[in-house]
Amino acid sequence: MFGSLRARSRRHPGVVDTLWLAPFVLACLSTVVMLGMDQSLYQGGFTLRGYLALGVVLVVPLFWRRSRPLTVFAVVSAVSFCQWLSGVETTPFNAAVIIAMYAVASLRSVPWAVAAGLVTELGLALSFGQITRDPDLGSFASASVFVVAVWIAGIYANTRRRYLEGLEERAERAERERDQQARLAAAAERARIARELHDVVAHNVSVMIVQADGAGYAIDGAPEEARRAMQAISATGRQALAEMRRMVGVLRTEAEGETVDGYAPQPGLAQLDELVAQVRSSGLPVDFRVAGVAQGLPEGEQLTVYRIVQEALTNTLKHGGPGARAVVEMEYGVRELLLRVTDDGRGAAAAERPGGHGLVGMRERVALFGGSVEARPQPGGGFRVVARLPVGETGRSRAA
Repeated sequence: MFGSLRARSRRHPGVVDTLWLAPFVLACLSTVVMLGMDQSLYQGGFTLRGYLALGVVLVVPLFWRRSRPLTVFAVVSAVSFCQWLSGVETTPFNAAVIIAMYAVASLRSVPWAVAAGLVTELGLALSFGQITRDPDLGSFASASVFVVAVWIAGIYANTRRRYLEGLEERAERAERERDQQARLAAAAERARIARELHDVVAHNVSVMIVQADGAGYAIDGAPEEARRAMQAISATGRQALAEMRRMVGVLRTEAEGETVDGYAPQPGLAQLDELVAQVRSSGLPVDFRVAGVAQGLPEGEQLTVYRIVQEALTNTLKHGGPGARAVVEMEYGVRELLLRVTDDGRGAAAAERPGGHGLVGMRERVALFGGSVEARPQPGGGFRVVARLPVGETGRSRAA
């Protein structure tokens, strides 16, 4: 409720100020008129109209107390001081000084609030000294306590307003940081999907190209081999299409806030045999070796191993040339998994094409788990990719 009132006061400050001042103005008018009817306020030729004019001069500036509290307090205090110098009796309208003091205390800094409080106390002392030569100290003390209470209320309102503004600022900053984190996470996810699409498309298209070339050479002399090659092209194309649909489906359901349980999981170590068999069917001899005691790896790390093998064999298919052979070696150690993919083709001499993302994707994937990767030509020809990934508790802690 208070939040809505504060929001309305910000949207319509003039209406709110008028509503706040209306009871004060009505009370002052009724008091002045009632006292003026029996001539009790008329002093020194000052008529009822004069008192009403004085009330207007004191009250009207209060409508700007929110935007210009110091100016309003200065005007009201100066008018009241001139009234005291002229010997005109204090009226209820002079309470405008207290209202203006509250505005200064609640909207300006503490030094200005202290100055406004001291000026108000001085004016209060002057007004009580004017009533009689022997002023009532008890009444003055009561009025002074009231002024101090109003001043403390203004200081409290100022402190609370600054506190709420600080909370709103922190909430807005937290919201901006949350949105920024969401944008960064979305960018990272798009980069990951881009790597996945690159791996899937590059590998499967390379296999299809090799199979298509083989079918083209064998279509006249060995139609049965050409038929098998075309079947392999069809199967590879369907597999690539299924993987692309799965990834696009994940993006769509994540954007719509749905679940993705109906889609197949990412490939891991269990699918390496299928990957090697698929590459072998494309005409590239591959020797797959595993040494050491196999250890459980997180799904993300298994996917990294799978993609490294896939990328390395894809590069061999692209650049190895005829007669090339590849060897995939996995060696489980106590603290790390050593992965080597080597070939004896002419990939070392093949010109690198600009815009490739395969090796960059390898390094990013391995670095995510605190590992390292090397990809370089071999001295005697061919190409070698060596990756080291932490396993066991070390790997899980780094992955986390």
